[in-house]
Amino acid sequence: MQGLLPYVVRRLAWAPVILLAVSFITFAIIRLGPGDPVSVAQGQYRDPEVLERIRHTKGLDKPFLEQYGIYLKNVLHGDLGESFRYPTMTVPEIIFRKMWVSAQIGIVALAVIFGVGIPIGIYAAVKQGTWADPFSISVFLFFQSIPVLVTVPVMLLVFVLKLHWLPTGGWACPVDLGFLPEPVNCIGVFDKRIIMPVLALSLPGVAGVARLTRATTLSVLGEEYVRTARAKGLREFTVMSRHVARNALLPLVTVIGLSLAALLEGAFFTETLLGIPGIGRLAFESVGERDYDVIMAMTMVLATAFIVANIVIDIVYTFIDPRIRYERQRAG
Repeated sequence: MQGLLPYVVRRLAWAPVILLAVSFITFAIIRLGPGDPVSVAQGQYRDPEVLERIRHTKGLDKPFLEQYGIYLKNVLHGDLGESFRYPTMTVPEIIFRKMWVSAQIGIVALAVIFGVGIPIGIYAAVKQGTWADPFSISVFLFFQSIPVLVTVPVMLLVFVLKLHWLPTGGWACPVDLGFLPEPVNCIGVFDKRIIMPVLALSLPGVAGVARLTRATTLSVLGEEYVRTARAKGLREFTVMSRHVARNALLPLVTVIGLSLAALLEGAFFTETLLGIPGIGRLAFESVGERDYDVIMAMTMVLATAFIVANIVIDIVYTFIDPRIRYERQRAG
C-alpha cells in the first residue's frame, strides 16, 4: 500500500475538474437541444406572450454561458434548482427517493449476477474441454441475447396472467416486515414485486461475469504455484478457494466496483414497463419533459458515484494484491 494516500489525494484533486467538464457538457446538451420545459408544459395550447413571460421569469431567455454561470453559482451554494414536473419538492428530495428504490433492485440483481456468475465461471474453467464448459456458459448467453423489451412482457404473461404467482408490477412502499413494530418506508426487497425486475436485470448479466471469471480462472490454473499446491497434496477445494479464486478475483473487482456505482442509474425500460418509480423511469420522463435541473442533478450524482467507485477500486486492489504500488516513478 505504499504511496496509496498521495495517489488518492491526486485522484480526488482531479474530481472537481472532471465534474466541471461533465456539468458543462450535460448543460450544453440539454439547454441547446430542441424544446424547453415551458413549451412542453404548455402542450398544444400555447400563447407566445405567456411563454416568453415564463421563460423570462425562469431565466431561460438569458445567454447560454450566463445561465451556466448562474447554475454553477447556485450549486456551490447547495441549490440544485427546481423541478418543473414536481414544483412542490426539492430536486434532492425527488432524485434520492427514486435512487433508493432503484438501488434496492440493483443491489439484489447484483448479488444474483455475481452470486451465480462467479461459481458458474469457475465451474466452466474447471470443466474445460468437456460438454459442461460450453453448456453452462451458453445457457446464460441465451438470456443475454434476449432484450429486456421481450423478457418483461414474457414474464408478465407467464408469472402474472398464466400462473398468478406474482403481482403485475409497481413498488411496495411502505412494506410491513412483520418483525418490526411499524412498516418501514420504501423498503421493497421483501415484497414479491421485486422478483420480476431482479430477474429482468440479473439474467442478462450472469453470462458476462461467468465468462470473465472463466477466463481469469483459466489463466490462474496454469500458474506454477497452483501446480505446486496440488503437488503438495492439498485438497482441491483448498487449492481452488485459497490459490485460484483469490487471484482470479482481481479483474472482477473493477466490474463489481463500477456495477455498484451503476446501481444508481436504474433501468429505463424495466422500470417503465413494470411501473416502478425508480431513477431510470424518472430519467426517461425528465428527458422527455426537459426537466433541466433534475437531469443535471442526476448526471452529477452519477458522475460523482463513478469517481468514488474508481478510487475505491484502486484502494481495494492494494488489499487483494499487496504487490500493487501507486508511488510515482522518480526520474534517474
